[in-house]
This record gives sequence, C-alpha cells and structure tokens, in this order.
Amino acid sequence: QAQLVESGGDLVQPGGSLRLSCAVPGKFFPSYTMGWYRQAPGKQRESVASISSGGSTTKYTDSVKGRFTISRDNNNHTMSLQMNNLKPEDTAVYYCNKAPQPFNYWGQGTQVTVSS
Repeated sequence: QAQLVESGGDLVQPGGSLRLSCAVPGKFFPSYTMGWYRQAPGKQRESVASISSGGSTTKYTDSVKGRFTISRDNNNHTMSLQMNNLKPEDTAVYYCNKAPQPFNYWGQGTQVTVSS
C-alpha cells in the first residue's frame, strides 16, 4: 500500500496562513483524484477539498471556499493545501487520501491549531 505522509501543521493565530503538504510515493498517484480531509476533536472526519488527477478540477467544502487552495505536482508525487484567513473552527488533524472514496488506511495526519 502507498504511504500517505502529511506535514506542515502548526499553531497559528486567527487570520493566519499555513501550507500543508502531502507526499504520496508510488506510481499510482497521478492516476487518482486526491483530497484533503480533517477531523476535529469529537467530530467525524470530513472532506475539505479535492483535486482531479490532472489538477484541472478542484472542489471545496463550503466552509473553506475562498480561503483554501488545493494543488498537486504529479511529477513529484505531492499535494498541497494553502490555507489563508484561518479560523478557530479550522482546528483539526488534516489528512490526505484518495477522493472521493479514500483508501482503507490513513497517514498520521498533521495537526492544525488556530488560536490566539
């Protein structure tokens, strides 16, 4: 199974920005629609954004539209999530995975905490 390695999470003040990265070694990566997911304490994991295999189509959950931007680099097998104007409700562990149907395994995730 392919590894899913997320990084870039941190503690940031409201209104701040972060850029998350996801490394997915393996030849399958360019073939799949990929996505970012997040899980806040006490809540179910939810889809945040997705990007088609070629990168031409992106989708976002309503709460992050206009603030988050998903991108991918198929040559380097990486995916990113640029997060601007962060809000306390964005606090969660963020994961990358295939979309819309994720693999049956997950990486360790990366913690994003938005707090003053």
